[in-house]
Amino acid sequence: MSGHGFHVHGPHEHELEHAAQHEPKGFAGQLAVITAVLATVGAFFSYMGGATQANAGILKNDAAIKKTEASNQWNYYQSKSSKQNLAELALELTPSEEQKAKYRDKIARYEKEKADIKANAEKLEEESRHFDEKSEQQLHMHHRWAQATTALQVSIAVAAIALLTRRRWMEWATLVFGGIGCVLGALAALHL
Repeated sequence: MSGHGFHVHGPHEHELEHAAQHEPKGFAGQLAVITAVLATVGAFFSYMGGATQANAGILKNDAAIKKTEASNQWNYYQSKSSKQNLAELALELTPSEEQKAKYRDKIARYEKEKADIKANAEKLEEESRHFDEKSEQQLHMHHRWAQATTALQVSIAVAAIALLTRRRWMEWATLVFGGIGCVLGALAALHL
């Protein structure tokens, strides 16, 4: 209220004047920009973390499918081995040369079929190992992205504290945590 050249300040106006006089130049604005940049980078890191986690799960599933297919092939191999063993036993027990020739042919056929089945089973096991390794790589990258995201979230929290306490050194702490997050994100992007 003013009257006759006299002006009375309310508590709110006094606080605003005090803040304007004592706040470091652009402190709140700087923190707002830093926080916005950190949040944007953090959103990207979070997306990449989720994507690599999903990829790891898909690759692990592919590994399990190949492992099951390999197991089926090994069971088929065992079945052919059993048939071959029975043919070998029949060869020993059969007195007829005509029957022996028939069993020798079966034994040779089972031996060839087993070799093909074994090669296929080993190929499937190798594919399963390959998918497992790729899954582990994706999971490692997921952990890196998660670490980077966490560092950026801590940085944003420190920025909020800096704004509330108006401590300049907290702004520097914000930048340090943000830098750590960015380095971890770069390591994830480089697959390290």
